[in-house]
Amino acid sequence: MFLLLIRWFLQAAALMLVAYFVPGFHVRSLPAALVAAVVIGLLNATLGFVLKILTLPLGILTLGLFFLVINAIILRLASGLVPGFTVASFGAAFIGAAVLALLHMLIEALSD
Repeated sequence: MFLLLIRWFLQAAALMLVAYFVPGFHVRSLPAALVAAVVIGLLNATLGFVLKILTLPLGILTLGLFFLVINAIILRLASGLVPGFTVASFGAAFIGAAVLALLHMLIEALSD
């Protein structure tokens, strides 16, 4: 349970770090980042999973880069659901999805 809380805080910190570096990607506060991390996780587990299964041939064709588009869609959707977390454009969401993917890989590598 403790490791789950640590990961949750690290995901929220990653969102705040992305908001610092990516223009058009804004997180107002730590509580907003924590809620956004939960919402993004839930959306990825449900809608993101379905979209990735449906677009699997396109994902294979583009060597997985199309999944960044799906992650950007998830980020835009989460920004509409969470107050204090906004993504201004699809371009900002796409760049944010790419940076988040890199940060998540780093978090996973450090947590093992």
